[in-house]
Amino acid sequence: MALSIKTEEADRLARELARRTGESMTQAVTRALRERLERLPPVNDDETESFDDFLKRAQTFFKGTRTPTKEDFDALWEE
Repeated sequence: MALSIKTEEADRLARELARRTGESMTQAVTRALRERLERLPPVNDDETESFDDFLKRAQTFFKGTRTPTKEDFDALWEE
């Protein structure tokens, strides 16, 4: 796995964090990302339908019927 740091600021911050914590850059960045994610509100995956799940539901709903229109998909998305 690779993480490519594209800006001088991000590189400088990662190096400074690693230097001040005594961790490797990988450890410092991993810990910083983990701590930031922990501060964010949780995501309820049960209420979030993936696009793939939506498409499966749409295929089942429209199977054997006419070609669905944009309005059909909009109505299905509202469910």
